[in-house]
Amino acid sequence: MGIVNVTPDSFSDGGRFFDPVAAVEQGLRLIEQGADLLDIGGESTRPYSSPIDAREEIRRVLAVVRTLCRQTAVPVSIDTSKAQVAAEAIAAGAEIINDVTGLAGDPDMPRVAAETGAGVCAMHMQGTPQTMQDNPAYGDVVADIFEYLQGRRDALIASGLEPPRICLDPGIGFGKTHEHNLTLLAKCGRYHDLGCPLLVGPSRKGFIGHVLGDQRADRTAGTIGVALALARQGVQVIRVHDVAPVRQALLLFDSVAGISTP
Repeated sequence: MGIVNVTPDSFSDGGRFFDPVAAVEQGLRLIEQGADLLDIGGESTRPYSSPIDAREEIRRVLAVVRTLCRQTAVPVSIDTSKAQVAAEAIAAGAEIINDVTGLAGDPDMPRVAAETGAGVCAMHMQGTPQTMQDNPAYGDVVADIFEYLQGRRDALIASGLEPPRICLDPGIGFGKTHEHNLTLLAKCGRYHDLGCPLLVGPSRKGFIGHVLGDQRADRTAGTIGVALALARQGVQVIRVHDVAPVRQALLLFDSVAGISTP
């Protein structure tokens, strides 16, 4: 899954694709590099980011979603926690709702997903982007997040979503310490027991700089290393900024492992 942030303030590429034309060009570039999905977001969810209203978020993303959906058959995901934004994006051609609040932040979101037939990705986050890195704590991070994702899965099914339409994400970097993130990455294969596809987003995140001992270091190689660890655990969707090198690494991983790939 390739990331297109139509924002001025995302943690890694904020501002680079804030212009709609640049965002569309980036989306098409990621498809050329091998992205199977595109995730379009108009609101930064980095730690301590400032929220924006639905009108501004729609203004940022709608033309980008509409243009990309017209120009490519690659499924487009809308990265939002607002039901109004999701509904507008789906009407413009998006097929997936990727919600950092697990479709729990807006009470209308499960209904929008059920009525439109969209696929969904429900992520775990402790707190909000404004509070999530204020001393995150768990009894057992893997078990606690398993229980949360199980609850969201069951709630979404009760709202009318069929299980094949639900993807689950443990939320790397969202209300977790570096140690929490590394533990989740090592053990996220356990979440296959929930019976839904898994999405994990490790791309360029702070724990990579922590492990490398340099927060200013380029994090592309670190992202590739994590992607390979996730592939080994059978994670179905890996959300990244740098599609080309990750795609190449995964193709080599599959070849060495003797797995047939398209």
